[in-house]
Amino acid sequence: MSASSEPSDIRTLAVHAGRADLKELGVHAVPIDMSTTNPLPSIESGRDAYDAYAAGQRPQPGMSWVYRRAWNPTVARFEDAVAALESHGVFDAQAEAVAFASGMAAATAVFLSRVAAGRPHVIAVRPLYGGTDALLKADLLGTQVSYVHPDEVATAITEQTGLVMVETPSNPTLDLRDIVDVVRQAGEVPVMVDNTFATPVLQRPLRLGATYVLHSATKYIGGHGDAMGGVVVASPEDAEALRPIRTVTGGVLDPWSAYLLHRGLATLPLRVRAQQETAQVVAAWLAQHPACETVFYPGLRGGDPLGLIGTQMSGPGAMLGFDLGGFREAEHVCGALKLVTHAVSLGGVDTLIEHPAALTHRVVEESAQPGAGVLRMSIGLESAQDLIADLDQALRHV
Repeated sequence: MSASSEPSDIRTLAVHAGRADLKELGVHAVPIDMSTTNPLPSIESGRDAYDAYAAGQRPQPGMSWVYRRAWNPTVARFEDAVAALESHGVFDAQAEAVAFASGMAAATAVFLSRVAAGRPHVIAVRPLYGGTDALLKADLLGTQVSYVHPDEVATAITEQTGLVMVETPSNPTLDLRDIVDVVRQAGEVPVMVDNTFATPVLQRPLRLGATYVLHSATKYIGGHGDAMGGVVVASPEDAEALRPIRTVTGGVLDPWSAYLLHRGLATLPLRVRAQQETAQVVAAWLAQHPACETVFYPGLRGGDPLGLIGTQMSGPGAMLGFDLGGFREAEHVCGALKLVTHAVSLGGVDTLIEHPAALTHRVVEESAQPGAGVLRMSIGLESAQDLIADLDQALRHV
């Protein structure tokens, strides 16, 4: 879809992105190409295609796809659609997406690309998703990590710094980070923003100066808890550096998951905004409940101290957290809920609750873990009244 024909509303773009040639093909639904290998017209054409893919290039007209680990048209459609949403409204944006088998595979590729560029030092602003935090600490990728507060980024930069990593809203306490300020402090150092919680519906980090935008597509983008994937959106040059890493490490997204994730994009704006509306009501109810010591939600009074809602983000989102003061209280609530599902992950059509310190952030060093009484909720598409009724009966004896 060309820039001149790009829809003005992200709802329209979400429906049509990655589908521009369907009429020409004579189909209405997105095709799924399950081929693992592709016929080659000649040895020379296969050789030339291999060279192009090894350099991270996209197929050109007439070029063979060769092998699914290097290129697949169904995955490419999904990539084009995500890139269109993340660059929507960004002046003169040239962005490409690279899809992976999971969000962790996507993050790994970015870290490896910076190590390969001779800049192994990563500055990370906590809190982060526990898996990302653990990957940085694991010393598997050759990275050296400095964990800092948002206002300490500039002072942590060295000649070896290759990346600044920030997640906003952060997992699991929903802290909002000023992307423009982080980019300013980073200077010439690339900044990667994990945009999983906000999605391109509420926040587009490219327009704020980010180099990489990371998504666990398993979450809001897919939206139905039945497909796993990750995606990074960046400039064509930076995307080109990621594709060979994806190919050689085998972290490629499969076509069926790409199809499901692409289908999820069509309803993403409607889902996110409906879930956000319910989250606002549920968070306000929890904030007045005597069992809750603290409620973490950017849409509450005091939840957005930097004033980023309405500027950086168009809304507070559909994730929230609350602190019940102790592990036993949190354990009781998780076991007593009947409508809300006790499970990890987030961003689906049904509401989920989990205990980060025991689950998603268990691998994080103890000093950086959330409190033992903190629970994280991903609000789904149920009615606010039904969710509140379930929470009320579960909190009654806390």
